[in-house]
Amino acid sequence: MMGANNILPLFVIISLAGAFLTSIIGKRLKWFSDIMGSLTTLILFVLSLLAVRIVNTQGVVVYSVGAWKPPFGIAMVLDGFAAFMLVTVNLVAFSIAVYSINYMEKFTSKWKFYTLFLLMVGGMNGVVITGDMFNLFVFLEIASVASYALVAFGTERHELEAAFKYAVMSTLGSLFILLSIALLYSYTSTLNMADMATVLAEKGPKNITLMVSVLFIMGFGLKAALVPFHAWLPDAHPSAPAPISAMLSGVLIKSLGVYTLCRIFYNVIGMSPTISSILMFLGALSMVIGGLLAIGQWDFKRLLAYSSISQIGYIVLGIGLGTPLGILGGLFHLFNHSVFKSLLFLNSGAVEYSTGTRDLQQMGGLSKKMPVTSATNIIASMSITGIPPFSGFWSKLLIIIAAVQAGRYGYAFLAVLVSVLTLAMYMKVLKYAFFGSLREKWSQIKEVPFFMKLSMGTLAFICLVGGVLFLRSVSGVFLRPASEALLEGIKYAAIVLKGGQ
Repeated sequence: MMGANNILPLFVIISLAGAFLTSIIGKRLKWFSDIMGSLTTLILFVLSLLAVRIVNTQGVVVYSVGAWKPPFGIAMVLDGFAAFMLVTVNLVAFSIAVYSINYMEKFTSKWKFYTLFLLMVGGMNGVVITGDMFNLFVFLEIASVASYALVAFGTERHELEAAFKYAVMSTLGSLFILLSIALLYSYTSTLNMADMATVLAEKGPKNITLMVSVLFIMGFGLKAALVPFHAWLPDAHPSAPAPISAMLSGVLIKSLGVYTLCRIFYNVIGMSPTISSILMFLGALSMVIGGLLAIGQWDFKRLLAYSSISQIGYIVLGIGLGTPLGILGGLFHLFNHSVFKSLLFLNSGAVEYSTGTRDLQQMGGLSKKMPVTSATNIIASMSITGIPPFSGFWSKLLIIIAAVQAGRYGYAFLAVLVSVLTLAMYMKVLKYAFFGSLREKWSQIKEVPFFMKLSMGTLAFICLVGGVLFLRSVSGVFLRPASEALLEGIKYAAIVLKGGQ
């Protein structure tokens, strides 16, 4: 059991150690940052798979920092939901670290990139495993501050402007979150999530609980880029280097936004019908508005950014339904979207790497010169659209069925409608970027280097087999424990306070 407990701090320690070593050695040895970035994220991914096994064999594991047992000390908690998020974050991080070996060659300071990248990964892992409210805020800020710098990494005017806008709005969200934590601390006299959940359950719903819930929705909604808190995302994601765009849309907005919303409202405050209705409404609003804004874009990465807003809506709708099938579908779509949206941003980076443009109207016929990029983009496009048998089809189907079972026919209809809209926008991408006749000015371009192709191919493979594989075999050990952790609600408190036994 000691080994199981001790795995938890490694998710933060290894990330921070990798960032530290890269900052010291990477600027002297150019090859070191590539190796350290890929090796660190690979170790974290392997540890996250081990975490899934631990949860399935031993149940919830609690690590007490400094041997001070909760609620007095700082706790790190590994349950099904945390293990699920750790796999999602570190799988995408590893793929992106490999992709960056070639892509980041055109930037002068790769060691700075990898240092900030590993700090961001460490912050996200910290948010996922912490059982303490204030430490959740600290890790959230570590990941956020690193992401501000990465958005501005190219130091062009539009990148700096986008990073400033992102920093201002994200900081506003952080203030809402910090104020919420302060109010909850004044009301419950504890920062331990499990202890806080126990006190809130004993005192019952009060006006302060409602106020804190509103502030949390605003704060974490900003981090998740839910409509109407989404204004920073369409500028920040296209401006960042492609690997960072993939990280931001793939996992950052989910670990800092969606995960935290779920953890707070299901396991600490408790999900009420009012909060459930608000989340479903915001999810549906994000689906529709994100889809409508995406379809009119000609900038490849900007289209993908608006599409992220739309797809986050699906996830929040499923989770907001609050039914076992709805939560399962929402979490399944969270994983699927992390994979295929990361792949789509890597595709856009590959196109920009070879052609120097993100304007779809300037492209055409690129499949003839970039067959791997084209093939992987088709797979990712079919998956996000919800075409069977790709992974996105199954998660969207679960959400739609869950909405019908819950009697939410309007939301089910909107989910189908937005899926058709998504098909239209990605058919537009395929038509203008990869199909048709090759323009003369692209006759000399080549496919991207090996590591970029390897990363895209790996994520495309997951899109291709992920749906059937997860539903048939993996869901029982990966998805189901995550959804059960949320369905247990504030029973989470009792499990953590008795040490996970």
